[in-house]
Amino acid sequence: MRLFSALRPPADVAAEIAGALGSRDRELRWSDPAGWHITLAFYGEVDPAETSAFLGRALNGRKSVDVQLAGSGTFPGVLWLGVAGEDVADLAAAAGADDEDRPYRPHLTLARYQRPRPPDGWAERLAGFRSRAWTADRVELMGGGSPYRTLRTWPLHRA
Repeated sequence: MRLFSALRPPADVAAEIAGALGSRDRELRWSDPAGWHITLAFYGEVDPAETSAFLGRALNGRKSVDVQLAGSGTFPGVLWLGVAGEDVADLAAAAGADDEDRPYRPHLTLARYQRPRPPDGWAERLAGFRSRAWTADRVELMGGGSPYRTLRTWPLHRA
């Protein structure tokens, strides 16, 4: 099973996102809101027990982080919401993001599309989106298909 660690938006923030999206066209493959998340690190096809042990050590004593979804954009094949939060990148590095081959860019994937054509107007429509800020107080190890499922969680401590 392909595994990754993530932060999940609270239900009211997910509702804000859904409200901002409104009706969705069929040109895009929309992510299931039940699986919306901000990936910290992607591990691929690895042993869940080993990954859990690593995350237990890496996240021990880590502090909670303040997060806000802000703005939007595209990667090749992906429409996303941006993530504001000074400590998110540090948490991602602790979770193993530094081991990936590309720079870490926190985001919440909204939809996928056929490359190279980006979705008509969606990034512009969502450019001014700002969710309420929240404190992420746990990291989840996730895997599976659509929607992703949480395999294990680790608490983050209040500052």
